[in-house]
Amino acid sequence: MDANIDLDFLKRLSKAIATHFGKDCEVVIHDLQTDKLQNTILAIENGHVSNRKIGDGASHIVLETLNKKDNLQDSLGYLTKTHDGRIMKSSSIYIRDENEEPVAIFCINYDITQLIIAENSIKNLINHEDKKDEVNKIPSNVNNLLDDLIEQSVNIIGKPVALMTKEDKIKAIQFLNEAGAFLITKSGDKVANYFGISKYSIYNYI
Repeated sequence: MDANIDLDFLKRLSKAIATHFGKDCEVVIHDLQTDKLQNTILAIENGHVSNRKIGDGASHIVLETLNKKDNLQDSLGYLTKTHDGRIMKSSSIYIRDENEEPVAIFCINYDITQLIIAENSIKNLINHEDKKDEVNKIPSNVNNLLDDLIEQSVNIIGKPVALMTKEDKIKAIQFLNEAGAFLITKSGDKVANYFGISKYSIYNYI
């Protein structure tokens, strides 16, 4: 990470926030300047929340940042989900260098699963509404991240791969490209195999 960024302060801030809000609050610092997507986590507190540790890989917001970079805004109070189904209230703040370029992401993930269970129990007592929010998952590694993106692409098309037309697959591949999936090492092989097409077709579809 940029030498001018006070990583020690960010680590101490991470610990303070995690300690203040307790064991359900995870704080993560992602390095945006590394060329290894599988090793973006510089620091993490309460990593048991998402089952991650220092040296683990990118999340959706890291891929989005590396893929777009322009007009990036901090995201506050959005919902994410771990692979074991727990719901997080998350915030992501960009750490920028002297040129205002993003060099790291400071992320807070608070496990609100038990609060949602309590909320639903109360709702059941007073009404019959059952609203579900669409949320992103927090992957434990880049392979899971790629799996999540492929799953999203299939959900967008609305039909299994076996029933997809060429146009459907083009739309799915274009979604994966825009989401930054092909920044992940060897993602082309996995995507080509999943959709039953060649890597050459992927380039054409993009």
